[in-house]
Amino acid sequence: MRSYTVSNCFRRMCGLWLAVTLMALGGCASSLSARVTTYQEWPVGVQGEYYRIVPSPEQSGNLQYGAFTDMLRAAIGPVGLREAGQGVEARFDVSMMYSSPSERVWVQRYNDPYYLNDGWMGPAFGGYYGGWRGWGGGIFYSPSVVNTPVTIYRNTLTVTISDRQQNGREVYRATAVHESDSPNLDAVMPYLMQAIFDGFPGNNGQVRVVKYQVPR
Repeated sequence: MRSYTVSNCFRRMCGLWLAVTLMALGGCASSLSARVTTYQEWPVGVQGEYYRIVPSPEQSGNLQYGAFTDMLRAAIGPVGLREAGQGVEARFDVSMMYSSPSERVWVQRYNDPYYLNDGWMGPAFGGYYGGWRGWGGGIFYSPSVVNTPVTIYRNTLTVTISDRQQNGREVYRATAVHESDSPNLDAVMPYLMQAIFDGFPGNNGQVRVVKYQVPR
């Protein structure tokens, strides 16, 4: 059993500070952000026009794609377009592509064997102490920082809208990207859909970050 010279209160304060730091590093906060890039030459006077969702050959009949199209319908509704029913000619063709490619990156994280062994913080820590240092007549804990390899997943959604009255010319293209440490494309897809049409149609060539509150 290790012996520590600091009070339980101080130890808990250190733990709280480290937990907040990890939440910021690991994306565990109660908000979700997406980087959205938009290109558009949106025609004027098209409020109330009809659209149809057009799958690629690979997407046709795919159950995941079917679920995502329901999310797409919900997100595109506030734009003012209407989905064409059977026998109704649509002016706009809407298509989407999505993926969750991974990339190995290096991030800086804190090491703390006390919280590792205590079981409170789990395996996010491990290694050694950075040391105890004097400060204002007292002491404070300075954990060590190490570079750790992690896998980042770039949950990506691209939606394009083509105008059939302009010979199928592309008039809107937006890509939303959310980076995560897990392949959770299905969970974040509703937020990516919202981000795609947030501030529609936006400025041509605009890049912005959209944030949403998510349930814990």
